[in-house]
Amino acid sequence: MQHLTDAGQQAVQQLAARHGFSPEAVTHMLWAVSNGGGTMAQFSHWEFGGYGQWMLGGMTMVGDMFNHQLKGRVDSLCSALGQLLASRSDLVPPAQAAVNWWPAALGSPNATGAQNSTRYAYFAHSRRLAVDTGGTVWVYDTLDHQIGGFSQQQGTGSGITFTSQYGTVDLGSLPVVQRQ
Repeated sequence: MQHLTDAGQQAVQQLAARHGFSPEAVTHMLWAVSNGGGTMAQFSHWEFGGYGQWMLGGMTMVGDMFNHQLKGRVDSLCSALGQLLASRSDLVPPAQAAVNWWPAALGSPNATGAQNSTRYAYFAHSRRLAVDTGGTVWVYDTLDHQIGGFSQQQGTGSGITFTSQYGTVDLGSLPVVQRQ
């Protein structure tokens, strides 16, 4: 169980009261948004309709997919948490130095995510996308795509797609620039 600082617990109480979720649910979402670098989250909590995802800029999915009121409340909470995390560093205890799985030359990602045995990190500034599939890291040139969301098909033959200003794009259409 991860613990919050006193300031983090106070912020959770305030956000819970403002957004109408329990402190437990807000704490769950705080960690999810924090793990997503303040710009995205993957979460699973019954108060949020079960499994869901959020990405800064308008992409919100909740398990109760036709509950638009819940979707709006979750989006509002996640946006507030992202802003709070960007402006304050005293909410969560300092993490031990993380060892990044992507090449160090790429720097800090704009977005990260994971599902099953696949994880990704998107670096908009260098136009790169790193994808770790079972321990092998592939680095792709994202060309002129401005990536706004990722998805992964489930089951055998699963594939990764992303959305950009050109619509849905298959990962396999990008050139590989590095493999490690």
